[in-house]
Amino acid sequence: MVQAPSFARSTSFAPARPPAGAPPVRINLYSDTQTRPTPAMKDAMMRAEMGDEQHGDDPTVHLLCDRMAALMGKEAAMFLPSGTMCNVIAILTHCQKGDEVLAHETSHILHSEGGTHAALTGVQILPLKGERGLFTADDVRAAIRPRTRYAPPQKLLEVEQTANIGGGVVWPLEQLKAVTAVAREQGWNTHMDGARLMNACVAAGIAPAEMVADFDSVWLDFTKGLGAPLGAVLCGSAEFIGQAWRWKQRLGGSMRQAGMVAAGCIHSLDHHVERLAEDHANAKALARGLRQIEGVVVEEPDTNLVFFDIKGTGVSVEELQKRLMAQGIMVSGLGGRVRACTHLDVTAAMIPEAVSAIREALAA
Repeated sequence: MVQAPSFARSTSFAPARPPAGAPPVRINLYSDTQTRPTPAMKDAMMRAEMGDEQHGDDPTVHLLCDRMAALMGKEAAMFLPSGTMCNVIAILTHCQKGDEVLAHETSHILHSEGGTHAALTGVQILPLKGERGLFTADDVRAAIRPRTRYAPPQKLLEVEQTANIGGGVVWPLEQLKAVTAVAREQGWNTHMDGARLMNACVAAGIAPAEMVADFDSVWLDFTKGLGAPLGAVLCGSAEFIGQAWRWKQRLGGSMRQAGMVAAGCIHSLDHHVERLAEDHANAKALARGLRQIEGVVVEEPDTNLVFFDIKGTGVSVEELQKRLMAQGIMVSGLGGRVRACTHLDVTAAMIPEAVSAIREALAA
């Protein structure tokens, strides 16, 4: 039998599937992508009115897109299977081959999309430095190239809200306005990777439309903290979405009876947004507990991602993951740090248990 390749071997992430013989996962801090649809969401999905999404006949998809366009303050929206496809289609729509995109050096488009922008979009990504996944207006100005035939045309500024590898950090609204102002001065378009945008809006107390007002395109992922099994929605002007539809068709993102999964996304907008504050509170509680463990250095979480360094304990990230998996607990590793992610399926009661397990694993 041919065994599927293990991509986990080439990264610091724990494998998504526990190894054979491991106990069932009881506390899953690996990622908010691990959430499962609630019974109420499943019921909403089963009752969804459906049609052919590719043919423009699915009323539930239309409802979701209309709601998302209004929520983001944009003219139009498009339902897609994943957030990565949203990023790829947005860049394909905004740019031509040989253009340059400016993004943080830890951005998802650089680190977690399989090199697709080199393989498919043909753009060059210029990595910007900056603390905790953020850059400043001065950082953007310093990256402006002279407009000569020797330099790639700079066309797009991209930000990630929240900044994942930066620690789930929320971009301050004024900083977003400052960097996009530089982009407008240069005639560039702007794009927001809004994978955890609602986490940022809940944490900052800012409405989504206000948060993304200065961006030409933005998308929201429903499979993370919002708890849906599938789907993301890309928003922008009517002209932008009209052009993006051709790329959706080319990449196989057009679907059929997609109303079933769109209903799960609608349910999450109705029931799972405000509760993100619970995930943030659990993340802060987890951070407080981890700080009590000798040798552990914890980054203060803005949202639902808790990053901590365990070099001072003498235990590697991979070994900690192995020891925790033996107790039915999953965490991920990223950039030499451990990442624990709170979400819909992580309760407040699980936090002290997780802290105790991590303490024991590091002392073993």
